Amino acid sequence: MQKSIKIYKLGLDELRTYLFVLLFVTGNIILPQLCHLIPDGGKIFLPIYFFTLIGAYKYGIKVGLITAVLSPVVNSLLFGMPAAAALSGIMIKSMFLAIAASWIAEKNNKLSLWTVLLVVLSYQIFGTVAEWCFSGSLMSASQDFRLGIPGMLIQWIAGYAILRWCSEK
Repeated sequence: MQKSIKIYKLGLDELRTYLFVLLFVTGNIILPQLCHLIPDGGKIFLPIYFFTLIGAYKYGIKVGLITAVLSPVVNSLLFGMPAAAALSGIMIKSMFLAIAASWIAEKNNKLSLWTVLLVVLSYQIFGTVAEWCFSGSLMSASQDFRLGIPGMLIQWIAGYAILRWCSEK
């Protein structure tokens, strides 16, 4: 179930970079708002990371990192979610996600369920360790593993499906 995929490495001097960032940040604003209609929906479904995964895997590190930084900041400024206290942990995980997705996509130049699973597990593991180091609280840092398993599964399966669909267009 492995498929070759066209990976783009967009530069900071290209208009397309910022158009894709705008698209993915918008997705990372709308999806969390929908998930927050359900109690603890943000903690369960981890929606703030979804379009960062798509953007970084398909369009590279620059699109991924800009999306990773802007998405939680814009959400926090507009809606107060994530709360300021949680912002640093979410940004750390978002940046790990952008790095993992773009690196794994570039190294493999293929798309499979296993590569997307590797991305999701990598950013969660490294992000949890980093957040634990900064916060000093393993309980807080491991919240995604305690509550966010459904969100990780959605990132894995739906992320793969969307990336596969994009590669066929």
